[in-house]
Amino acid sequence: MSLNPMRTGNEILLDEVSGEEADRFLDLRNLKHLVRHGEGQRLEFKMKVKFPEKIIKELVAFANSDGGHLFVGVTDDGQIEGSKFVEEDQFLLEKAISAYCFPVFTYHVYRIALENGRSVLVYHVFESIDKPHFVQLETDPNPVCYVRVKDRTVKASKEMKQILRRENEAGLTFAYGDSEKWLMEYLRENEVISLSDFALKTGLPVWLASRKLVLLVLGRVLRIEAGEQHDMYYLR
Repeated sequence: MSLNPMRTGNEILLDEVSGEEADRFLDLRNLKHLVRHGEGQRLEFKMKVKFPEKIIKELVAFANSDGGHLFVGVTDDGQIEGSKFVEEDQFLLEKAISAYCFPVFTYHVYRIALENGRSVLVYHVFESIDKPHFVQLETDPNPVCYVRVKDRTVKASKEMKQILRRENEAGLTFAYGDSEKWLMEYLRENEVISLSDFALKTGLPVWLASRKLVLLVLGRVLRIEAGEQHDMYYLR
């Protein structure tokens, strides 16, 4: 069987694969093991697909971050009940991905059968090389970029979107002036800083402070942690 991980909308049945191909997919035992640890950076649980436009942001966040698995048919507290209408759930999600997500990201979608006659729908999303990815709903003219932070999916800031877009850029250079020197000393003593605090404490205009932080993250001097209200920057 030839497996196409792109967003084709075609399901993959576990009993149709074997050997090396089968190693790419979870079985029920591995599913239980993962679920036991709860939601996290690379795991998200949904019991049903009632509002697919709200669920696809999790898939986009995985593509923009480290990849991950979305399980449909698992409760927030980790009960593996399975989806009663798994075909409908998959249809709704595939339709929403096709309509609202761009650019295309890579994933496998398949089902794990349970003893109760239901199935868990699995979306295995791979970390993308074409970041950033967005969700654009008909109700909102502005596309939204999402990233994964621990067990949460958050909107990406302007700085985070620049970092995602440029993280594989070659030949990157940045200046190391007074403000950068001050920042290094500050972070050694205080561990973390936000964009607004960096601009305020150094007297830099926000646009310039933003540019400096982005370049330092791309240069792997700093690391960024996305937040609901604002991003935080740490020394690597």
